[in-house]
Amino acid sequence: MAGPWLTVVGLGEDGHLAPAAISRIKDSAIVYGGERHFSILEAAGVVLAGERRPWPSPFSDALAELLARRGTPVAVLATGDPQWFGIGATLARRVEADELAVFPAPSAFSLAAARLGWALQEVETLSLHGRPVEPLRACLAPGARILALTGDGSAPAAAARLLVEAGCGASRMTVLEHMGGPRERVVSGTAADWRAEVADFHTLAVEVVPDAGTVLPARVPGLPDAAFRHDGKMTKREVRAVTLAALAPHPGALLWDIGAGCGSVAIEWLRAARGARAVGLEPHAGRRALAAANAAALGVPQLDLQDASAPDGLAGLPDPDAIFIGGGLTAPGVVETCHRRLKPGGRLVANAVTLEGEAVLSDAWRRFGGELVRLAVQRADAVGGLTGWRPLMPVTQWSLVKR
Repeated sequence: MAGPWLTVVGLGEDGHLAPAAISRIKDSAIVYGGERHFSILEAAGVVLAGERRPWPSPFSDALAELLARRGTPVAVLATGDPQWFGIGATLARRVEADELAVFPAPSAFSLAAARLGWALQEVETLSLHGRPVEPLRACLAPGARILALTGDGSAPAAAARLLVEAGCGASRMTVLEHMGGPRERVVSGTAADWRAEVADFHTLAVEVVPDAGTVLPARVPGLPDAAFRHDGKMTKREVRAVTLAALAPHPGALLWDIGAGCGSVAIEWLRAARGARAVGLEPHAGRRALAAANAAALGVPQLDLQDASAPDGLAGLPDPDAIFIGGGLTAPGVVETCHRRLKPGGRLVANAVTLEGEAVLSDAWRRFGGELVRLAVQRADAVGGLTGWRPLMPVTQWSLVKR
């Protein structure tokens, strides 16, 4: 086989394949795929010359096996566009671009948008395949349109329950089964009334309609304190918004949240940028449980919570793009370790409410530079039958961008 040793071919329900893709499949010594993929090939009259290899389980072992065959002509069969939440994207992170040839078919998202008349660039897309449905919560906004890949026929019912719990029972759901093939079917209804049984192979579309009185959480940092369950250890809304602005979330970036508490800063970091990642260090089991519940409720169950404290708990973690120190600031070596491990160009933000914490930040500011500010917030509250200002504890914040 000339050119790349690894070929990834996307298949549609119609079995249509480009001649070049057929040629590379036939020339491959090994062809990986699922039973459904092999059936499509057989229906299209493509005869394999090489070994037919169903995906082993677990999938991580399959990847290791496949990559161990580097240099041998190998083909991988996929569904739709392999680069969009597919095996092609996974392989592209493990091999060089010149080792890989990809032949995509129309993606499920493109087909669904065509059927529904939606402008694809205005649609939120995500994969729930092999994942919980909670990430849908992070996409909920009035009028939002969502397309989701799913794992099996039970996913729409789970999504409907989530929408009802989120106060969006009036949302319209559409399931598009086997698009592009003879078994194509479309099923629609509202989340509140969803009772349909659907095929495992489908794409889910949602048009979000909040119920009367429902206020959906925004993606902009600074959610109300009431959006989080907590035991009092939480960065309050106004300070949290300033903290997230200083941390500057961006796609794919990794945050260390040290002393995560109920997870409010890490959760808002994850909601603010597509593909963002966060590790929360929290030694208190009750607070980790609160943080996990908050992360699921706000659509970011991927928050990685660890039973650890800094600086010892930082060993073995990948170097971060941003660090927030909300607890454990006075432990010896925390600031120095964080500054050393932070990537160049990364951001470090630390908040303190005690005199001891302020002393640490003042010393760090003198040694490392950055900005030192004091945040004072007062909220209107009842004073007898009248109203007055009730101050929150002032917060000293140190922030820097590592040069």
